[in-house]
Amino acid sequence: AVIISSFAALTFTPMLATKILKRRDKKSWFYNKTEPFFVGLTNIYEKGLNAFLRHKWMGMALVIVSFVGVIYFWGKTPTELAPLEDRSSITVRILGQEGSTFEYIRDYTDEITNIVDSMTPEKQSIVSRASSGNGFVNLFLTDIQDRNRSQMEIAEALSNEVRKATAARSFVQQQSTFGGRRGGMPVNYVLQAPSLEKLQEFIPTFMEEVNASPVFRMADVDLKFTKPETRIIIDRDKATLLGVSTRNIAQTLQYALSGQRMGYFYMNGKQYQILGEINRQQRNKPLDLKAIYVRNDNGHMISLDNLVTFEENVAPPKLYRYNRFISATVSSGLAPGYTIGDGIKEMDRIADKVLDDSFRTALSGESKEFSESSSSLLFAFALAIVLIILVLAAQFESFKDPFIVMTTVPLALVGGLIFMQIFGITMNIYSEIGLIMLIGLVAKNGILIVEFANQRQKEGLSKKEAVRSAAVQRMRPILMTSVSTILGLIPLMFATGEGAQGRIAMGTGVVGGMLISTILCLFVVPAIYEMFSTNQRQEEIIND
Repeated sequence: AVIISSFAALTFTPMLATKILKRRDKKSWFYNKTEPFFVGLTNIYEKGLNAFLRHKWMGMALVIVSFVGVIYFWGKTPTELAPLEDRSSITVRILGQEGSTFEYIRDYTDEITNIVDSMTPEKQSIVSRASSGNGFVNLFLTDIQDRNRSQMEIAEALSNEVRKATAARSFVQQQSTFGGRRGGMPVNYVLQAPSLEKLQEFIPTFMEEVNASPVFRMADVDLKFTKPETRIIIDRDKATLLGVSTRNIAQTLQYALSGQRMGYFYMNGKQYQILGEINRQQRNKPLDLKAIYVRNDNGHMISLDNLVTFEENVAPPKLYRYNRFISATVSSGLAPGYTIGDGIKEMDRIADKVLDDSFRTALSGESKEFSESSSSLLFAFALAIVLIILVLAAQFESFKDPFIVMTTVPLALVGGLIFMQIFGITMNIYSEIGLIMLIGLVAKNGILIVEFANQRQKEGLSKKEAVRSAAVQRMRPILMTSVSTILGLIPLMFATGEGAQGRIAMGTGVVGGMLISTILCLFVVPAIYEMFSTNQRQEEIIND
């Protein structure tokens, strides 16, 4: 858009001006009504500028204060990947205990469905699904303009209510901007340990801290030690004494319990498998294993009870690995008023408090995307500033003038961050794009003053007179471009409807930055120019 508009401004606009604009000796009534206002505004600005330039050190002071303000407000602004948007869709995720039957989950899902149905008059439809161990209830809402409550308010009310149904665990989730699930599990924190025993030892304490934290809500961990198992411990010395090898014991248990194929037989021209397995009635309990016999080297049958002992324990149904480490992922929703950035910081605090040095931590899912986008933001800002400085240095044939122009950047950023604080906007991918765009928008105001001041110096004016003349004469173009940009972004700042949160985040920072930087730029840039710019007249005398 910028490339095409620049091409049009340099080609079509001059041509159209020669055809459309006409010299008029008599001014229009609109000009006569508005011109006194702009003349008065120019006079007020000129007097204010003269007074400000008598204390031009205040210009550098404002730049330094703005830079400090950027650092302060940047750290104070909550961070997240993207704002939660009203998509008219809510999901209640249901998780049962290990071994929960389909009938059990079905009945619990029906209970949750009834809660959702009774609490949401704004519903358009409800779809529920149950299976062994888990279930879902999908709630689809009417359009935003047809309901009084937002999706987030409805989700908060449902979350408080479904937690009272304790037969299984329920999580209220909302669809995030980038297609994931938000509100249920935006924070995904991976614990990596050298052994499974380490995880089993530390996970309970870690989860206690997470559940006690006010930042998190509905925390869960994927590695659960809930599956019962029986470990068979062989007395090797006794087995050797009785002539029974470990291999014979293992094969006997395998044939008795696993249903392994032992061979084939033919009957009526068809081939059938021979599967070895004890009847289920004879292997329902761990003690039933003691009734199994194994043959020793002499052909005698030895009871398994004489060779082994049984140890009952629990183990995870599934093991997870991350970067080759045994891992467990702690997932959690966020309490109202907290963002992903707050959740990650809190997880780091708990990890430092609970885990020992053998653990490593990482992020996954939406948390990992957020971390990667945050780390690349500073690089994008630095790259944008460096490119602008290099281009301006080539155009001005000086590094002083680009420095003067770039003093507008902290003025704009602090303005954008202040507006984000006032309107409760988080630092997310939309507001970050707006702030990067803001750098280019405000730089042009400084360019207008610096370039025109250089031209006035070449015409013979002193540096002080040149910058005053340039600032006064460029005030109207600066105000026109800035006001038009602000007015164009006002609809974004006050957007409504589905997906409005992203547009609001982008528009708020840019409007605030343009508004504050435009006012300060008209005073700060001339002061910085007078302090640091090259004196063109002295340079010409030296060259001569």
